[in-house]
Amino acid sequence: MQEALLNTGFNTKLNSKLNSNLNAEAVAIASSQSSTKLLSQESQTELQTELQTYSPNEVFFCPEESHFYAQCIEKMLLNQGTEAITAVEFGAGDGSPVIHSLLKAPFAGEIHGFELNAAACELAQARIQQYRLQGKYFVHNHCFFEGLKSKNPEYLIANPPYIPAPDDDICMPALHGGVDGATITKKLLTLDCDNVMLMISAYSNPIDTIEHALSQGYQVSDFMVTPLQFGYYSSEPKVRNWITEMRKRREAFYSANIYFLAGVLFQKKRHAGVDLSAELLQVMTAL
Repeated sequence: MQEALLNTGFNTKLNSKLNSNLNAEAVAIASSQSSTKLLSQESQTELQTELQTYSPNEVFFCPEESHFYAQCIEKMLLNQGTEAITAVEFGAGDGSPVIHSLLKAPFAGEIHGFELNAAACELAQARIQQYRLQGKYFVHNHCFFEGLKSKNPEYLIANPPYIPAPDDDICMPALHGGVDGATITKKLLTLDCDNVMLMISAYSNPIDTIEHALSQGYQVSDFMVTPLQFGYYSSEPKVRNWITEMRKRREAFYSANIYFLAGVLFQKKRHAGVDLSAELLQVMTAL
């Protein structure tokens, strides 16, 4: 779940910024690999126009969080080795984080994303074609849990829904992460995949989430943390009031201005080295 900043001209500005970032990455790759063709200005304009037709209540993304998720994918998946591995992604969204990371780092394997939102899936597939990543990144418009059965992946990655609320009657119900924001995250940690890279919010019961991972035989092998402002979805009064109540129960940690978002690599203990769970907990509960 990516958190969007609330501002004037929200959707058009964010889409323009994101596409500029992706196009810059594509041009950089093209200049260093003579076999790669430069993207045409016409096709770039067509895709950008298409992206601007969706509101943040239909297809949601934020350049700040998407960029951080992409950095986590690059560091904790793409840079883990040169072998051809298979990874699955829960909730691919518009595909921009994975695309961004694949444009920066070599990867011999495949990433299969699953996205139930048909509009987001359409955007992701258009971007994959736009940046010539067919054969590396596939986004399927059906249930992740059904698709997982046929993939036998080495890695599972996700920026799962982490908005906490008493129910899903919020401005974008698909972003509801359960009453504490961690329900889907914890479910992903029960699937017994050897390597799981997840985004975890400090206002979505991080203590219980990390303790749950440990109980499932995982340890924290690596993590990255970034500060984010409360944005469009978490600033909805119903949500923000609920987060305030969670803070009183030490289930949410944040300051007046920011919260921490972590990208965390959980690995089964037989594959992992040093366990960094204590350090991660210390950071996530610091505010």
